[in-house]
Amino acid sequence: MHVGHIRSTILGDALTRIARFLGHKVVTDNHIGDWGTQFGKVIYGWKHFLVREALATDAVEELVRLYKEAHALSESEPAVLDECRQELVKLQTGDAENTRIWREAIALSRQAFDEIYEELHIEFDEWLGESFYNDRLQPLVDKLLASGVAEVSEGAVCVFFPGDEALAERPCLIRKSDGAALYATTDLATIAYRLERWEPDEIWYVTGAPQQLHFQQVFAVAEKAGLAKARLRHIPFGSILGEDRKVMKTRSGANISLRDLLAEARERALQAGLDRGLDAGAAAANAGIIGLGALKYSELSQFRMTDYIFAWDKMLSLQGNTAPYLQNAYVRIQSIFRKLEGEFVPAESFGFSEIAELSLAKKLFQFGEIVPAVLHDFRPNLLATYLYELANTFHGFYEACPVLKSEGATRESRLALCRQTAATLQEGLGLLGIDTPERM
Repeated sequence: MHVGHIRSTILGDALTRIARFLGHKVVTDNHIGDWGTQFGKVIYGWKHFLVREALATDAVEELVRLYKEAHALSESEPAVLDECRQELVKLQTGDAENTRIWREAIALSRQAFDEIYEELHIEFDEWLGESFYNDRLQPLVDKLLASGVAEVSEGAVCVFFPGDEALAERPCLIRKSDGAALYATTDLATIAYRLERWEPDEIWYVTGAPQQLHFQQVFAVAEKAGLAKARLRHIPFGSILGEDRKVMKTRSGANISLRDLLAEARERALQAGLDRGLDAGAAAANAGIIGLGALKYSELSQFRMTDYIFAWDKMLSLQGNTAPYLQNAYVRIQSIFRKLEGEFVPAESFGFSEIAELSLAKKLFQFGEIVPAVLHDFRPNLLATYLYELANTFHGFYEACPVLKSEGATRESRLALCRQTAATLQEGLGLLGIDTPERM
């Protein structure tokens, strides 16, 4: 997994949390790419270059190395490319050795994925990858041909859209002339399976913007084939850019490992905590909450179609629209209640006389309007913006209205506002998959 997987992972998780919070039943399915041409090269590399010790030390790094070496050789030596293809054919036809290698590679990859998802506090109900649908592909193609939805064109199986202005010149290829299936074939089989198993009202696909045409075609085929019994929604998103405004890569041009990125988020948050005067223990305890929260928020505070520039200093800042700023507002409120003698029990009714009190109360009531609005166009940034405005409103209230120094009913009402603000910040950040520390 690399930096390009951040957006689908974090955006999908936030939408899941918000939908469940609103009462929807959601089934999450991590549709992994566990089949296809790349495995011919992985298996070739496994048989020729595998270092078992390296596999035991860092399995994913070794698998990537095997693929890269086989890929480089296949580009310069046609005989190697042919061998890679033969390894894939053997896998597809059930060869025992290649199946064993493939299963081991998948298991090792899954273990590495699990570690990343655990660190991000993200779980999936299902892991039905492309390989799960292999046995369903041929029957699907046969059905599309028999129904007249698809037709053979120059040896390939295609679906044409003569009455669709947008797709009239863009037929959907279902099977290549050499008999190979494509992503569209698997995605249609996936739709059919999901309808059969879960009978959903909607199916959401959280993938990058470059795949918009692909899903437009797949959904159109599903409509023609009578598979669109659920509302099919593609939720696209833009790219993460480096400070050179190009798609984020390492200096060598390689994809940045997501595991390395998460580790850097922790390290930078740890150093930021030490720089702000936290003791080593507190800074270390907060590193994951602050660092990963900053990473998630920098993604979710953007409109999903925006290509945004990845900047550590900005996302870890205590100023501006950042996770640390919101977390710090929560921590400031917690410090108020730590100074109280005894437990605070709010009164049954309150009276607000100051403009800053009324402004904060009104802003708190908006939470119930904002959360449902997120799902109208799949925009968690609406919730992020609301939480930022809430934190700003609270700081204005805090400066204008003394809390602990006030007395009687005024003190009670201000403490109640503080408590509800903390609860709303914590709930709202939680819906974005972000935790709140008790101290910063």
